Amino acid sequence: MAQKHDIPVVINNKVFTLSGMESEEYLQNVATYINSKIAECQTSESYKRSSAEYQNILLALNIADDYFKAKMQVNQMLSDDDDKDKQIYDLRHDVIEYQIKCEAAQKMADEYKEKISELQRQIIKLEAENNVK
Repeated sequence: MAQKHDIPVVINNKVFTLSGMESEEYLQNVATYINSKIAECQTSESYKRSSAEYQNILLALNIADDYFKAKMQVNQMLSDDDDKDKQIYDLRHDVIEYQIKCEAAQKMADEYKEKISELQRQIIKLEAENNVK
């Protein structure tokens, strides 16, 4: 069973304790991500001059934007995966179809070989009968 982790992290130069069932590394990565988004927003002069409430909303919007872009990417990958699964299914179906045709052609070739052998035996027999006369 997973164990709850409590780890201190620094976010925007302040120490916070993050808790969760995820690994400590994961929780640290979350804090690092938040710090990078804050740093990204702080590159804008208008962000720096805005109120704390406005800054928090902009930060939340940036994080939501990342989330929805990642979600779209995952959905696209899942869709691509479904398309590839269908292509694989179709290719397997084609392979089986060609194997059946190949087996039928091989059977027909074997039947023709047998028929040729039978006709060659008849030719030999008829030639032998003709030579006897």
